[in-house]
Amino acid sequence: MTRTQNDITDVIQDYFDALYFCDVDRLQRVFHPKAIYATADETPLLYRTMDEYVPVVAARQSPASRNEIRRDHIDAIDLAGENTAMVRARCSIGPRDFVDFLTLVRTDGQWRIIAKVFQIIQRPS
Repeated sequence: MTRTQNDITDVIQDYFDALYFCDVDRLQRVFHPKAIYATADETPLLYRTMDEYVPVVAARQSPASRNEIRRDHIDAIDLAGENTAMVRARCSIGPRDFVDFLTLVRTDGQWRIIAKVFQIIQRPS
């Protein structure tokens, strides 16, 4: 794995930890302040800015507090160049699995998520 891929993997691990522990400080470190959050699995299309998304995470009961099994995994990292990457990742919260397409940009030497577009998959009970 290259240094760039390791740096991106570290950001995504922080992303997974932020969601698992509902750690909004960590969440704000991994997301660019102008990032978008979207899914077409809700009608109408769910679209949030970071100012809208962070309070949602802050209000959740964390999967860690419920002792949920972690199901986070990076499927792929694709580099488009020196400053742009796409990560396909999976994670779970409660009875739902998520497939995330995370677009990252490197600004000021730091990789951050600029867009999260995701699919929700309801796990059978």
